[in-house]
Amino acid sequence: MKSLSFILLAGALSAQTVDLTKPPETPPLAAYKLPPVSEATLSNGLRVVTVRDARFPIVTVKLGFQAGSKFDPKEQTGLAETAAALLKEGTKRRNDRQIADEMANLGGALEAVSSADNLQITASALSENTAKLLDLLADVVRNAEFPEAELKLRKQNRAQELMAQRADSATQADEKFQEALFGAHPYSRLLPTEQSLAKIDRAALLNFRKQFLAPNNAVLILVGALPAQGELMKLLETQFASWPKNATPAAPAPVFPTAERSLTLVDRPGSVQADIKIGRLGIDRTNPDYFPLMVANNILGGGTSSRLFVHFREEKGYAYDVHTEFVPLRNAGSFNVTTQVRNDVIQPAIDDLLAEMKRIGSEPVGTTELTDVKNFIAGNFVLRLETQAGLASQLGMVKLQGLPNDYLETFVTRVRSVEPDQILRAAKKYISPEASAMIVVGDAAKLAKPLEKFGAVTLEKVK
Repeated sequence: MKSLSFILLAGALSAQTVDLTKPPETPPLAAYKLPPVSEATLSNGLRVVTVRDARFPIVTVKLGFQAGSKFDPKEQTGLAETAAALLKEGTKRRNDRQIADEMANLGGALEAVSSADNLQITASALSENTAKLLDLLADVVRNAEFPEAELKLRKQNRAQELMAQRADSATQADEKFQEALFGAHPYSRLLPTEQSLAKIDRAALLNFRKQFLAPNNAVLILVGALPAQGELMKLLETQFASWPKNATPAAPAPVFPTAERSLTLVDRPGSVQADIKIGRLGIDRTNPDYFPLMVANNILGGGTSSRLFVHFREEKGYAYDVHTEFVPLRNAGSFNVTTQVRNDVIQPAIDDLLAEMKRIGSEPVGTTELTDVKNFIAGNFVLRLETQAGLASQLGMVKLQGLPNDYLETFVTRVRSVEPDQILRAAKKYISPEASAMIVVGDAAKLAKPLEKFGAVTLEKVK
């Protein structure tokens, strides 16, 4: 009897037609729903955002400041990144070994990083150690001493790192591209120089801490198995309420060069391939074109199913990698296409890059392609918010970039609302190559002549 049932079941299954050439249909992803978020402001201006997540006995804390490299004095480029690197190397109460041992005993970690716009400290620990974690975090941010020995070692190591980075052709292309887009604005400074590092002393770091690491210039995000709200606020008042306010310098005015077509060849004699970067000034997340441009970016070069990857690598075999980069900043942004090709295909490769950049701003995107990309963006977004660290990071981004409180909850809906005509308009403004800066790093003896097809070539030497 069992054998007969098995035979009947097998027959029924074999009678069904399954098209293995098509992926299974994915149902629409529901809009993201934030867990309850509480906000408060201490008397010194410190903004506090809390989210309770009792799934795991862990607490994640992120303390963010408007204190990125755009605030660095020109002669001390690298000041913000140096401060971030040395924050946990010693305070008035603890030396570096004590900080490291204490964090290990708390069952967590503490790291600080800087970017163009912000400096952020991220810490985590077992929830039972929340009070001790906050005590340590407050000490690091309020009392960092930047010991002379640690500063000297940091400068020596960073100088060696910079030599290695600037020997890389991709970094050379990145630096030249930033300069072309942002001109005299500090966003143009991708890396510090050895000369600017040499001018960073302990006094400059202490002044940076006083000026920028102030409560009225900060937002504190706490996510996890937190104490009861009353107890938590008492802990925060104990650790942070006496932290004095400070007048923070204004951000540099967002004044940038007018977009225009340019072609710069950075000579790298002997190079067997060319690094190519083509793009222009982009936008921040508050711009109405942000979501259409984000979708357009993913269609054009956002992954292994993107137009550029399929055409450039799979069909033509020009390069191992080709992708687009859409980087929204607080006061601007950038968009570019990036790849590396053999010298002998430089001309047809650039022809195809420019053609694809122009096509996305002139031909409407098809329904299937658009739906697939929307699903991809929405799915990745929701996955990033599944972890405490991911949620804390996104909440910090919302607060530090001045976005509306409903940004995360409306993200999926706004992605799904993007229409082909919106993509066309955004792509014409920010992707079409007519006013793009083109940077090529490679052997000028082999590349200069082929590149003349695309306009007047400005030849520069590697720094």
